This record gives sequence, C-alpha cells and structure tokens, in this order.
Amino acid sequence: MSTGTDQEGEDGMRQNGYKRLEQLWRRGCEFLGTEYAILGGAMSWVSERHLVSALSNAGGFGVIACGSMTPDLLDQEIAATKTMTDKPFGVNLITMHPELEALVDVVLDHGMGHVVLAGGIPPGGAIQKLKDGGARVICFAPALVLAKKLLRSGVDALVIEGSEAGGHIGPVSTSILAQEILPHISEVPVFVAGGIGRGEAIAGYLEMGASGAQLGTRFVCAEECIAHENFKKAFLKSSARDAVASIQLDPRFPVIPVRALKNEASERFMQTQRDVINKYQAGEIDLKEAQLAIEHFWAGALRKAVIEGDVENGSLMAGQSVGMVSKIQPVREIIQELVEQAAAHLDR
Repeated sequence: MSTGTDQEGEDGMRQNGYKRLEQLWRRGCEFLGTEYAILGGAMSWVSERHLVSALSNAGGFGVIACGSMTPDLLDQEIAATKTMTDKPFGVNLITMHPELEALVDVVLDHGMGHVVLAGGIPPGGAIQKLKDGGARVICFAPALVLAKKLLRSGVDALVIEGSEAGGHIGPVSTSILAQEILPHISEVPVFVAGGIGRGEAIAGYLEMGASGAQLGTRFVCAEECIAHENFKKAFLKSSARDAVASIQLDPRFPVIPVRALKNEASERFMQTQRDVINKYQAGEIDLKEAQLAIEHFWAGALRKAVIEGDVENGSLMAGQSVGMVSKIQPVREIIQELVEQAAAHLDR
C-alpha cells in the first residue's frame, strides 16, 4: 500500500518529466507554433484535411500531402483545412512536381506559415520565393553534407528521416542519421523521423539534440484518418518485419526503394521485373520500354489501397513502426500517449 508521501513523490517526478520535455522541444514548438513538437508525416491520400486538422487541434502539427494534386485541388484542400482548425499546419510539396511554381503561388496566396519541400534537393528559386512570401521552409536532409548545403540555401528547418520510414526511403537508418547530423547542426531546428512509434524514442532523440519528431505510420489508424477500413486492418495485424523495402533486381532498371507491407502486389512486382528483364534480354522490347513497364507497375496503387480498400492489389506503404499500431484511436489520445511516454522516460 503506497503512502500519500509516495504518491506525492511520484507526482513530482512526473511533473519533472513534463518540464524537461518542454525544455527539450521548446525550440521545435516555437518554430511550429504548437503545444507539442510532433509533426504528422505527409502521406499521400492519407494526410488530408481531416487528419491534418485533427493533428493540429490536438496540439501537434498537421501537414497536407500535396503529392500529385493540381494547384486547384491544393487550393481547395488548404481552404477546407482552414475551416476545420485555427491552429498552425503546413503543406508538403514534391520538388519534382511539374507545376511546383504554381503550387508555391497557392500556398503563398493562403499565407501558409510552413512549407515542407520533399522528393529531392529543391530548386533555390523555390526556397527563396517561399521565404520572400513569408513562409518557413522545411527540407529533408538524407546526409550531413546535404544538410549543410540546404542550410546554405536558406532553409529554416530540417527533417532527417531514416530507412525505417514508410513510403519512399533512403538507405540509412534513423539512428545513424541522428548520430551523423544532430551533433553538427545547431543553426536551425532539426526534426527526426522514421521508425518512431513511442514517446521514449522521441525523448531519446530530443536528448541527442533534435527539436522534435515527425510520425506518419502511427497516425494511419487514427479515428479521424479517412483511410479505408481494410487499409487500417492491414496495419493493425502487421509486425515490423512485414514492412519491407522494394527490391531492385537489375541496375539497368532502377527501382526507387519504397517501404510497404507485403501483399500479393509486392510479390507480383518481383515477377513483373523478372518478366520485363527477360523480354528485354530476348530483344522483344527496348531499354526504355522495359524501364517504363517497371516504373508504371505501381501507378495508382496507393490510392487503390488507401481509398478503395484493395489491400492485395494496392500499395500498403507503412514504416517499421507499424508493429506499434495496435488499435484505432482518436488523434488526441495518440498524441497524449506519446507525450506521457516521453515524460515518463525523462523521469527515469
């Protein structure tokens, strides 16, 4: 039986953990304008108005995934999100989008405070235009040398995302990137992403010098997420080892690594590569035709899984933290769990 003194001691320790957490991610919170320095990873078809507004309303920072949206669609999505939250949120733009300049105009017309540029080194003109328009620019840094290059380009914050993440990934793990980059970058806030599913991990990276964390997979099974019930069920029954990176069979036919849950489509993709390579070697198709056949295999596959619920023929993009997704929860509850876990870790 615990005494009142014991309980007071536990409460005091818990408060110390929360105070320490506030200190560690204060820079990230001030940069984002949020209560918690937790960003929602931008996931195509998933990170739209409902999930984004729920994240921001719960004290985190939602980010719209523009993906392949046209400028008109992005305009509508930002406007709709604004009707659902008065808290800060951002927009993720893909640097390879053919209408990047027009998309930049859209976010500036809406007075967006934060823009995440992803999918490669952004053109310097885009960074400067966003900054001149009053937006803070966040970019992904897959290596220290690129982090320093991005700083020289004028970015306002960095995200380092390891290969444990879902979707398109680089070759290096989060833990290695954190050790490589965090001790050497102090000019801007740095957010850590990839394989983060619990608050203890967030706290650990904060202690290493991060200003906050970005999570995607953890929020797929939020109540507010519009992903199809089948898509969410696939997450709930999966373990970390089920989230695997796509494999390239022949260097002549490049495959951008994507981490997703194994299903019938991922098995067919391997066979498709073999069939295409055999046709090329037999002289039935030329190199360009073969490359396009492989590249187009996944066209529309993410929407097929997320929106239509076809979890066997679609793409089930998920990070290795999927094993920590165990139930459907409101976003606010997920964030509170993460915060409590981080504070408890810092108590210890």
